Amino acid sequence: MKQLTVTDLQQLSEQAAQSPRLRANRNLHPELSDAVQRLAVAMAPGTYVRPHRHPHTFELLTPLSGRFLVLHFDDDGYVTQRVVLGEECKLLETDAGIWHAVLSMDNDGVIFEVKHGGYQPVTEQDSAPWAPAENDQGAGELMEWYLRAQVGNTFTR
Repeated sequence: MKQLTVTDLQQLSEQAAQSPRLRANRNLHPELSDAVQRLAVAMAPGTYVRPHRHPHTFELLTPLSGRFLVLHFDDDGYVTQRVVLGEECKLLETDAGIWHAVLSMDNDGVIFEVKHGGYQPVTEQDSAPWAPAENDQGAGELMEWYLRAQVGNTFTR
């Protein structure tokens, strides 16, 4: 039997807070090649998730603790959907090929993710060309914009 306890979630959040990327995960799948990827991801506020897509799989997200802003974008970077997981919405499935980003809104936020496997890192081709890379100076500005962004908006520097 596999389980995640409240203590497990607290420890994962502490690991994320100490991590340079402000994230930590605990996989429930036994191998990275597993046909279904299942993992809890602790995301401290300030972790940057560059808008990206998964051309081969859906992505199912549900918060285990905290709230997460999820934005969907069209190919030009216009917001097409805005959802706060952990408030009215408790589960969100993003279709394959849809540009999306996630922002942790609370300390101790942990989100559970399910995707088809095996694990495939996001390539540059599947990272939004209109968004700053992870270590670029504009990443913080984009995260601030995420909070204000509404359907129909696009990010401009």
